[in-house]
Amino acid sequence: MTELFRLDDRVAIVTGAGRGLGAAIAQGLAEAGADVVISARTAEDLETVRAAVEAVGRRAVAVPLNLATDDPGQLVEAAITEFGRLDIVVNNVGGAMPKPFLNTSVRELIGSFSFNVGTAHGLLLAAVPHLLRSDSASIINITSSIGRLADRGYLTYGTVKAALTHYTELAAQDLSPRIRVNGIAPGAIATSALEIVAANDDLRVPIEAATPLRRLGRPEDIAAAAVYLASPAAAYVTGTIVDVDGGLAAPNFRLPIPDLTQE
Repeated sequence: MTELFRLDDRVAIVTGAGRGLGAAIAQGLAEAGADVVISARTAEDLETVRAAVEAVGRRAVAVPLNLATDDPGQLVEAAITEFGRLDIVVNNVGGAMPKPFLNTSVRELIGSFSFNVGTAHGLLLAAVPHLLRSDSASIINITSSIGRLADRGYLTYGTVKAALTHYTELAAQDLSPRIRVNGIAPGAIATSALEIVAANDDLRVPIEAATPLRRLGRPEDIAAAAVYLASPAAAYVTGTIVDVDGGLAAPNFRLPIPDLTQE
């Protein structure tokens, strides 16, 4: 059974891989046997992840890019040039800052949609012709629990992550049966993005109390789900969003945004 989770000699692209979830996913895929093309804006962060990948005996190619403006096809070119194949793509770039409704401009909403959904689509347009040559192609999009849960302040973030969730479900139909497309929806994960929360008992304890499993998630929790979805263990899984959020049925971090009032 454990052999089903192996990724020996597969080649993966992981975006947003300089730190946090992307770094953990890249290292997890490497530990399962894959070589990786890793991308982020900061070259120094990528070098740290590259060293970690090589420490487990796999190869890594670091490609510093700002995917909000740069051509994602460069990542596909790197995979084919360096490794001669492509089997796995992990779209991990994305995000948006919480804001009150009236402070959220149309421009911000459209820009966030482009960054979260358009960037993923651009990479896949370049990757799919090569993924079709793989005998076990897998695409994994990192969405969010806020894509299905509702609370104040998350209008932009929740909307674009919900869009990426449905994009994942639709792309799974378009690309079947040759390419599997799935997503992972993390909850509150203890990465650098939440370091202030994790270090502050007054913030962390209520979040943990509102989470059925009573803790923040770890990057390895997301990496494990990615290894599963990329591997032959998930060969009969496509169009699925795996919730890795500690069992949330409601947001566990409520922003202090008051009711609107008439002036």
